[in-house]
Amino acid sequence: MYTVTLKGRGDLGEWRDAARAFLQGGVLPERIVWEAAGAAEGLFAAEPNHLPPPLPQIGPISVPPDFIKLAGAVICHSDPGRFSLLYRLLFRLMYQRRLLDMLADVDVVAARRMAKTVGRDYHKMTAFVRFKEIPLPQDSGGRRKFVAWFEPDHFIVERVAPFFQRRFNDMDWLIATPKGAASWDGETLRTTDAPARKPHLKDETEDLWRTYYASIFNPARLKVKAMTSEMPKKYWKNLPEAELIPGLIANAERSVLEMAAKAASEPLPFHHRLQEAAARAPAAPKLPSGTLASLKEEARHCTRCDLHCMATQTVFGDGPEEATVMVVGEQPGDQEDLAGKPFVGPAGQMFNDVLREAGFDRRSLYVTNAVKHFKYEARGKRRIHQKPNMGEIQQCRWWLSQEIELVKPKLVVAMGATAYFALTGEKQKLSDVRSKPMPMEGGRTLYVTVHPSYLLRLPDGEQKAAELLRFKRDIESVQSLARSFV
Repeated sequence: MYTVTLKGRGDLGEWRDAARAFLQGGVLPERIVWEAAGAAEGLFAAEPNHLPPPLPQIGPISVPPDFIKLAGAVICHSDPGRFSLLYRLLFRLMYQRRLLDMLADVDVVAARRMAKTVGRDYHKMTAFVRFKEIPLPQDSGGRRKFVAWFEPDHFIVERVAPFFQRRFNDMDWLIATPKGAASWDGETLRTTDAPARKPHLKDETEDLWRTYYASIFNPARLKVKAMTSEMPKKYWKNLPEAELIPGLIANAERSVLEMAAKAASEPLPFHHRLQEAAARAPAAPKLPSGTLASLKEEARHCTRCDLHCMATQTVFGDGPEEATVMVVGEQPGDQEDLAGKPFVGPAGQMFNDVLREAGFDRRSLYVTNAVKHFKYEARGKRRIHQKPNMGEIQQCRWWLSQEIELVKPKLVVAMGATAYFALTGEKQKLSDVRSKPMPMEGGRTLYVTVHPSYLLRLPDGEQKAAELLRFKRDIESVQSLARSFV
């Protein structure tokens, strides 16, 4: 049996030198006992190891680059078994060159789990280090100096130090930890694996962290389990903002109620500005009744349902007054609500692209929506689409019916289940009625397909490609039908 003692402070080189000697000597993994030197017994000068002489018949050792990368992370782990695990992998790689591709192998799984844990510790250190400024004499004239304390689980100081050097290159700093320290003076990055002591400093940045954290805390999205997973409690003692967390959690329900009451009475700021600008605009000349233009003007002041309260404006249909084809979508989205025109957002761009590929001129289509106001839920500065309910669809059917009567299309294309319900009053599975021309009141033809936003939401690449191809075929069928009516 061989016993090898390493400092074990995250230095891959010391393990590699010993492992190379054992491997060249043909020593089996089970004949080696790996140990890490304790801080009190020769941290910087472990007892010399008696390594076997190399065997001359074994040539140079080469390993896959992936192993070097994996070993560099695993060696930083604090588990005492990491040395023997890495040697087993190294020994087996001499005979199984593709060992690391065997994702179910016990040793490979253990090593990758250690590497992932080290990576998480790295991430937590970059997120939770809090620098405090060291007071300097007024006449010092030097660069500002900062110090921070962190308690990592693993030996990652040397590994993470370059990140802080790049991030805080314009100041002098020292990061002290029980597992080593790193410092930067504007010219040289230094690291040591010697344990450091916790500095005791307080400065005004602690109040800034508390103010910042309190301002970004959203009680409506509070998930305590997820929060403690991302910010484990073991780090709280060194985070100035953490002392606010218990109070913020305790008052979260009350804060949500206050936010809800305020949101109900105060729409988004730009909504007020647009409404004020519309009120100042001179009155438009009265348009002749019985035209799309007069219907659009009338729809601008629609209050048939509550959706007008939060929407920026009515988004009416757009296109030729006597179009052969009318396309009906669900409702305007965020960009349509601001622009006042249908299908100008991401779904509209996809619709335009498909039309262009099919050689179909959008300018020949009359494009509208079943619902004319944007229904959404405000989340911070974002407005998240919400599906209109049956009552809202039925109220808006009054406008859609008049559009159909004025445009007199030969072919009406319903994109999505909402549009199909608005046009027929029937609730059917879209798959049961899709791609099938159907008779409609007034001697018109109804053709049903999906809404382009459905394609944008598909997460699977293969399914998305297949559905997009099917949607293109639907548009080509619409184009063929339109030609038959000319």
